[in-house]
Amino acid sequence: MSENAGQQAGQNFNQIPHTPAGGVRLILPATSANLGPGFDSVGLAMGLTLTIDAEVSHAPGGPPLTIEATGRNADRCARTGNNMIFETYRDVLHRAGQTAAPLHLRVHNEIPLGMGCGSSAAALLGGVMVANHFGSLGWDRQACIDEASRREGHPDNVAACALGYMTVSAVSEGVVTAATCGENLPWKLLLALPSASLPTEKARALLPAEYGRADVVANVQRTALLVAAFALGRGDLLRIAMQDRLHQPYRMEACPLLPLLLPLAGELGILGVSLSGAGPAMLLIVEADAATADIAARIRQVASDPALEIIETAIASGARQAVATPA
Repeated sequence: MSENAGQQAGQNFNQIPHTPAGGVRLILPATSANLGPGFDSVGLAMGLTLTIDAEVSHAPGGPPLTIEATGRNADRCARTGNNMIFETYRDVLHRAGQTAAPLHLRVHNEIPLGMGCGSSAAALLGGVMVANHFGSLGWDRQACIDEASRREGHPDNVAACALGYMTVSAVSEGVVTAATCGENLPWKLLLALPSASLPTEKARALLPAEYGRADVVANVQRTALLVAAFALGRGDLLRIAMQDRLHQPYRMEACPLLPLLLPLAGELGILGVSLSGAGPAMLLIVEADAATADIAARIRQVASDPALEIIETAIASGARQAVATPA
């Protein structure tokens, strides 16, 4: 396991020389938080990405933001009103005492929106990184993670998006300490996506204000086992390690796939099953040599939905920054 957000904080996202006038390209991964018991502390980077090419717009009298969007949910990504990337960029610079220049964004999105796959964390971290670039703020990776986590309200998705792989994180006095493991694991990931999305705020409102000691102890045990499973490559631990008693039982009604797919752990090479973040998507971690077509067929059979969308992906590295690709 390697510590990242703390001891390696001096490694900037900016691995290339840049000038504020030059454009920037950001590639940010989707993330699945919690993985069952690791509520607000565990995240997993996945091989679906949000790619942002940002440049200052020099059109005289033009709007503050223009967007070209492609990929998944392109119509929503192209909206300029209340755009999370731009509003974060503008607010970060405002707080730094700078005026935000008009931007032109080219966005290609692969991350499902409103499904618990870290789309907001990618957008927030992207907005912070865009502000860091054009504002010449000189923030290192630690500062970007801290700022984006503060805006998100929890560090799990942001830390995994920034650092990649399986990330565990904690916040103390506004500073995120995080560590990663599982960099070379061959496990496959399957995401089962229902047709209706679920806002995170609504999913969090379903949770109780207090928990009994037995439930808390059970989750502490399984979270420790979960970290060991990823650090040691012990897929055989995941069926138990991904069980949860703090949030998933309260989200069953809002996430109809949850009670249907949880029992699949242990079948057909399925190592573990959980909600992806707050849901409603489901995450299945499967063996490297598992027949994913057979698993997908089983998922659709259990869900009684032959058209259920299932995405196969993999554990991925963290956010990357480069020179923007010319239009």
